Amino acid sequence: MSTTMFGIPNCDTIKKAKKWLEANNIECQFHDYRKQGITPELVEQFCQQLGWELVLNKRGTTYRQLSPEQKEQLNETNVVALLVEQPAMIKRPILKVDDQLHIGFKAEQYQQIFNL
Repeated sequence: MSTTMFGIPNCDTIKKAKKWLEANNIECQFHDYRKQGITPELVEQFCQQLGWELVLNKRGTTYRQLSPEQKEQLNETNVVALLVEQPAMIKRPILKVDDQLHIGFKAEQYQQIFNL
């Protein structure tokens, strides 16, 4: 089973998810958006599998700093470029297990993903 977590390391939810994976002895690669970057193709994959509205983190500071016009004009055709430019606006974590994507972290959700 191949597992990769996408996000930024200083995010509290990422820290909780990593701690849960370690406690359950699940090996996981970590892809840091800031250090390793993110491609439009990867963001498109996230949006296609999960839905762009779910991938866009509307609770974060970066999103709240957008102008009302920018927020109104967001759609599936222009959101990819914005998320590549501002990866902090991607909801975290995104977990890729084999070829299946999952978003967010809840212990119950991870138990189901890993059949624990």
